[in-house]
Amino acid sequence: MDFMQFIGIIIPLTLTSAAPIISTSIGGLFSERSGVINIGLEGLMVIGAFTSATVTVLIEGSLQGASPWIGILAGIIASGLFSIIHAYVSINLRANQVISGTAINLLAGGLTIYLCEIIFKQQRTLAFLYGIKKEDIIGLSKIPVLGDFLFKGVHVTSYWVILIVCIAWYIIYKTPFGLRLRAVGEHPGAADSMGINVYRMRYIGVILSGMFAGLGGSIMVLTQDIQFTYSTIHGTGFIALAALIFGKWHPFGVLGAGIFFGFSEALGIVAYQIPFLSKLPQEFFLAFPYVLTIIALIAFAGKSVGPRSAGKPYEKGAR
Repeated sequence: MDFMQFIGIIIPLTLTSAAPIISTSIGGLFSERSGVINIGLEGLMVIGAFTSATVTVLIEGSLQGASPWIGILAGIIASGLFSIIHAYVSINLRANQVISGTAINLLAGGLTIYLCEIIFKQQRTLAFLYGIKKEDIIGLSKIPVLGDFLFKGVHVTSYWVILIVCIAWYIIYKTPFGLRLRAVGEHPGAADSMGINVYRMRYIGVILSGMFAGLGGSIMVLTQDIQFTYSTIHGTGFIALAALIFGKWHPFGVLGAGIFFGFSEALGIVAYQIPFLSKLPQEFFLAFPYVLTIIALIAFAGKSVGPRSAGKPYEKGAR
């Protein structure tokens, strides 16, 4: 494999691997900017992946090519609704947010397998025929050189996610809603004194985190798999958390971190085709993204400072 062939393979794979990480990290950004830590991103991705795969399987006989897009919408809605559990426990009951998020992860894993047994009589969904296929981006794929590498034979959802990052940046930093969201994550008492409903803003942040995590899980199962299983997400939600910290709670930082981790996953897939890497055990590359996650957390956790009130329950009227 020469260098140009390697670039032509690794870029689309990187974009495919990075898309669910970036989408889920953006969800975590909305939650933590509002002051609620969401360790449950992994579980919310699982809910989204299960729902989208299930809906796709059940309706593809009649709707065929439209079924994965309806499945994605269902996954977004289901994860958004599921995230209300974490919002209620963390905001209204003022429980420990890390424990609540961990419970979401455990509940999601058990619940989806249980529902698979009920619906499909096995611990996975049936294989779907109409996942999200690779295609050329109309117009952009004709651009000399760059078109071949970036816009030919790619999943359109990868570019959805990049657009979402730009929209998230605009919302968070250029709109009154974003200002209020950041205010309740930094100084909820001061925000409350200015008439901002802290509880409502935090609910919105957590529900948005569920919806974006659901989108990430849906994209992941429909682009990288043929059915939902317990191991479909395999820790991607935790990598998304690392990307959030690595990206310093900023949308474009998250984008860069997500592409970095996506590249590490893509490299593991194609490493056996690279002469000087093919001699290493395949297990090394399978573990590579998670090793990088640990390294990134060790290197940047102390330097990255999140929203001041993230993880601290707010009680109205408390000093």
